[in-house]
Amino acid sequence: MSRSPLLLSAALLPLMAATACGGADDGGGTQDRTLTVLAASSLTEAFDDLETVFEREHDGVDVRLSYDSSAVLAEQVIQGAPADVLATADETTMRKVVKADAAAGDPVLFASNTLVIATPPGNPGNVRGVRDLGRATFAVCVPQAPCGDAAQRLLTLDGSTAKPTTEEQNVKGVLTKVTLGEVDAGLVYRSDAQAAGDDVETVEAENASEVVNVDPIVVLVDSDAADLARDWVDLVVSKQGQKVLAAHGFGPAA
Repeated sequence: MSRSPLLLSAALLPLMAATACGGADDGGGTQDRTLTVLAASSLTEAFDDLETVFEREHDGVDVRLSYDSSAVLAEQVIQGAPADVLATADETTMRKVVKADAAAGDPVLFASNTLVIATPPGNPGNVRGVRDLGRATFAVCVPQAPCGDAAQRLLTLDGSTAKPTTEEQNVKGVLTKVTLGEVDAGLVYRSDAQAAGDDVETVEAENASEVVNVDPIVVLVDSDAADLARDWVDLVVSKQGQKVLAAHGFGPAA
């Protein structure tokens, strides 16, 4: 008995649909996945390197990194922004996330950072230390950001009453002011000064060793990829991760 072309086409539709759905997989039944990591801007270069390592070890995973001031990122998390991991540039900011019940477990400390004075090449303002900032134009982070809080503590330790010429949202903003020659100096993390290379000169800041920011990282409670998030944290604290961080100017968490 023959069938009409219309009936035959209708019978094939479910099979075609199933085949089309199967084509979205990677061949093993596992669809590509995304891991969203929010991180302090000071971690940009180190985490960019770790992204390459992680994606090489996790086939089909796309790591999406978002950098900004720790204070901005923490507020985004508290307000419910979708993300899997948060890494901040100090413990104070992370405690706000924990207090808001947005962290899945206890944060892990993984690195430390200190401040240096960055100047444009040639140091046109002849800034030789923190005390010279009083007669120079200089940039710092806003007080809410970990780098801004650290800058204020450093100035206080040195007995300086100098007022910054400008306050930037994050440490990369401070560095930009310096590299463009818009200020004589900027208080930035050692890792950021190193990342800038020949675009800046670095002047050691007195008492910098007394103002140490420690970086914590945590899986977020609303993560849709908690297993991948834990793998990212494991990579960051592993020997390989610590080697990458050290290469970018970070100190150990201890």
